[in-house]
Amino acid sequence: MDTATSDEQIVEQALAGDAEAFGEIVRRWERRIYSLAYGMLGREEEARDATQETFLAAFRGLRNFRGEAKVSSWLHRIAVNQCITRQRRARVRSETALEDETDYDGATEDGSSLFTAAAESPDMTAESRERTEVVRRAVNALPHELRQVILMKEFEELTFQEIAQSLDLPLSTVKSRLYTALKQLRMRLDNYGAEVA
Repeated sequence: MDTATSDEQIVEQALAGDAEAFGEIVRRWERRIYSLAYGMLGREEEARDATQETFLAAFRGLRNFRGEAKVSSWLHRIAVNQCITRQRRARVRSETALEDETDYDGATEDGSSLFTAAAESPDMTAESRERTEVVRRAVNALPHELRQVILMKEFEELTFQEIAQSLDLPLSTVKSRLYTALKQLRMRLDNYGAEVA
């Protein structure tokens, strides 16, 4: 399919009966949606499942897509909702089962991390991993409404308008949440720096 074809045109083709069209939407957006899900959920398997559920929900709801928002904003909104639902289910499961917190180290199966940075020496690698883990924990410690905004803005690099459309929020609320999230992150990271020193 031609890359010059817009997402919205591809959705129209899918609605018109083109069986291949929705596959193109998945190919275009799968990595970005997975990245968002991984950022919110912190686990590869959970992120893969949430990504799959996002595209299944989008496919099932294709007829409800009215074109009032961009396809990307629509997909991000579905993904955020899928992640929030999974987080709620996990919270209920852990509360009822009284399970201990898992000791997740932020690494993926190949050993890389969510915020992996290139390093030249083992010392730099260890320091970089530690810093990455501190940032990951600080982001994950934010309330979910702040975390989703910071992930979408800083890691997905969406515009304020796209985030507002994805989350169905006023632009001012998105900006306010991002400001609050950054402020809280800075405080957490400053506290960590003080503890290390």
